[in-house]
Amino acid sequence: MPPTENKGATMVKSRLSKQAVHVLVVALLVTLLWEPGPAVADETCQSPFLPKVTGQEDYIYVWTLGIKGVGDGNDSIVTVDANPKSAGYGKIVHRAPVSGQHEAHHAGFTDDRRFLWAGGLDDSQIFVFDVASDPARPKLVKTISTFVKDTGGLVGPHTFYALPGRMLISALSNAQDGSGRTGLAEYSNDGKFIRTIWMPKEAPYGYDVRVNANLNRMLTSSFAGKKNYMRPFGELVKDAEAMKQFGDSVIVWDFHARKPLQILRVPGAPLELRWALLPNHNYAFTATALTGQLVLIYQQEDGTWATKNIAEIGANIPVDISIAPDDSKIYVNSFGDGTLRVYDVSKPFEGKLVESVKLGEMANMVSSSWDGKRLYATNSLLSKWDKPGDYWLKAYAWEDGKLVAKFTTDFNAVGRAHIMNFGSKAFGPRAARGAAANPRVSAYAAPR
Repeated sequence: MPPTENKGATMVKSRLSKQAVHVLVVALLVTLLWEPGPAVADETCQSPFLPKVTGQEDYIYVWTLGIKGVGDGNDSIVTVDANPKSAGYGKIVHRAPVSGQHEAHHAGFTDDRRFLWAGGLDDSQIFVFDVASDPARPKLVKTISTFVKDTGGLVGPHTFYALPGRMLISALSNAQDGSGRTGLAEYSNDGKFIRTIWMPKEAPYGYDVRVNANLNRMLTSSFAGKKNYMRPFGELVKDAEAMKQFGDSVIVWDFHARKPLQILRVPGAPLELRWALLPNHNYAFTATALTGQLVLIYQQEDGTWATKNIAEIGANIPVDISIAPDDSKIYVNSFGDGTLRVYDVSKPFEGKLVESVKLGEMANMVSSSWDGKRLYATNSLLSKWDKPGDYWLKAYAWEDGKLVAKFTTDFNAVGRAHIMNFGSKAFGPRAARGAAANPRVSAYAAPR
């Protein structure tokens, strides 16, 4: 039986607009004119508007859920030493707490990599950390407590995605009824609200957002509203009506115009999105919670987009995915069975399971280094969905074609480890001074 393809109804053209070309030129200037020093590492899933570099990362910044009775109970950015040459390799070297528990979830760099924005899914507060002044010791420098008011009712800031001079934020819910009707928000790098882009009525749910600048295309995925994600998991799955309140859409957007072009329907709830990275690889991947599918999202010859299920992950609640820098592999963490699965996608229409690693009782985020040599994983998902047990950050490296464990960082004394971002000494004070001194890099903004 041939595979089923889900096709959108809208014909599109893939030519870049003049404004999109401008964005690409600006991004190129950032890469060429900002000289951060020796090459360092980056995750493969980061925005194309961040400087793209390779090598050994020095730190992993982990946005960590605060838990009552654990330390001071506050959410925090926890810095883990990730350089094998360091005496503190694999150990926590710094913790930057915020006041209270906000359902710490995702975080992302501004396009100059000087600041890390981190959000809370419960009260929608956003915390901005300076990671350039002292890369080992991030410092809280700004709190944005007006996200709901600014955006006209968006709730649950999720993905923080760097654009030239801006931060693009996908939200999960709304203040009116806590459903999955939501949208995207844009802020300037200094925290000024710019605009809200609501999801179309036909596909109101949101989750992740990713941009392919070469194609002038943006993808968004879908999950559920606050009524679901802030509810105990065991209670939620017994509520048949609540389990129907999950999105099943991937939206293809004209990135520069911020206009939806197609709505693609996939089985289950498509979560994290990962664009292929090599030139002329006009496709992306997602994995679906609830139905456990690895899904290819690809451009057809006529310019429209379609999807294909390429692998059965199983009923294990796949939650996060990462892509190898040569597009040859997709890494999938599944929460239900605590397993990391590696799929060969060198033939993108065929996902072949080539390795699996048991991480623990649960697993969540996974990040591949840009040089493809290292992999990191954490295991907290949501405070009311997590299972009892230990919380950690784990590191692996490819050696002789196999993933080999390198270290496990115990988080039980500081909270529950969630999303990871890579840091480096090379993006420290010297790089920050260089960016600030160059107006072509520090003072540009994306066209409206």
